[in-house]
Amino acid sequence: MAKDATSKSPRPKLPVRREVSAGGLVYRRRHDGGLEFVLIRPKGADTWALPKGHIEKGESAEDAAVREVREETGLEVGHIEPLGEVSYVFSWRDQPQASLVRIFKRVRFFTMEFAGGDSNAHDGEIEEVAWYGAEEARQRATYKDERSLIAKAISLLSTRGTPGAG
Repeated sequence: MAKDATSKSPRPKLPVRREVSAGGLVYRRRHDGGLEFVLIRPKGADTWALPKGHIEKGESAEDAAVREVREETGLEVGHIEPLGEVSYVFSWRDQPQASLVRIFKRVRFFTMEFAGGDSNAHDGEIEEVAWYGAEEARQRATYKDERSLIAKAISLLSTRGTPGAG
């Protein structure tokens, strides 16, 4: 029996890797009480995202999030609270000739109050660090799950007022 031209041979299963990362949504309050959030644009990408990265051995998710925010934005943060978690799947090659690996990634995010620093002091992986008003940040964020986290933070931080007040 001849093979149907529309049928495909089964794809070989990709090796799987699970990763856990941490990141932060840095915020500050304007004089009028409104909120501003930080987004990053990685080098070579036309995406706006929240800073995040791998949790190193012996590091808590919160410590990793603070470190990654400092490295990717140049900013220091104060008050930190858990915000939520996102999960996604992607395929990756560690080197151009390497086999693809399917990566199941989970990222724990925290709200982080801006405490100082210089957004020009970010690392070489980042092209741009920018502050945006709350709604603009939510709209500008490239990834749906991160837009949802920003919306959640807007709601939490707007009803609470200053940290510790609610």
